[in-house]
Amino acid sequence: MNNELTALDIEKMQQELDYRRLELMPELIEEVKRTRAFGDLSENYEYKAAKQAQKANKKRIRYLTRMIASAQIIEDASAPDEIGLFDLVELYLEEDDDTETVQVVTTVRCDPRQGRLSKWCPMGKELLGKRVGDRFKVTVSDTYSYYAVVRSITKQSDDGSAPIL
Repeated sequence: MNNELTALDIEKMQQELDYRRLELMPELIEEVKRTRAFGDLSENYEYKAAKQAQKANKKRIRYLTRMIASAQIIEDASAPDEIGLFDLVELYLEEDDDTETVQVVTTVRCDPRQGRLSKWCPMGKELLGKRVGDRFKVTVSDTYSYYAVVRSITKQSDDGSAPIL
């Protein structure tokens, strides 16, 4: 499966990958060597922590490498009055009688607690292409769905401020 990412997503991931390979990895190798010299490895917490940090770094490197290799570059092709990637959208949630502001982003930038929704989540799928005033149904599961109305759209571009997760 290809990961649909923006060119900026790939650039930021490549920067992190370079940092982890060229700067962080040598530091972690030295830390493992340093803590290994503390003695008995069965009771050496510093050594275990250094090895765990090294393992976590290698895992992140593998993840970033796979994401970049399988990426399909996408661009926002929405009309000026439609919701597209990175646009801020004010929604009225009928069930809660409340409004919420969200932003539809790529999967590597989503953070629902910050209002950044993946374009593949139920709400994200429904939002793309909608216009102000559109009422739509978000189906979360076979037994739960809800309705929302688009109140406003503030066109945005990918400024790179949303971190890669």
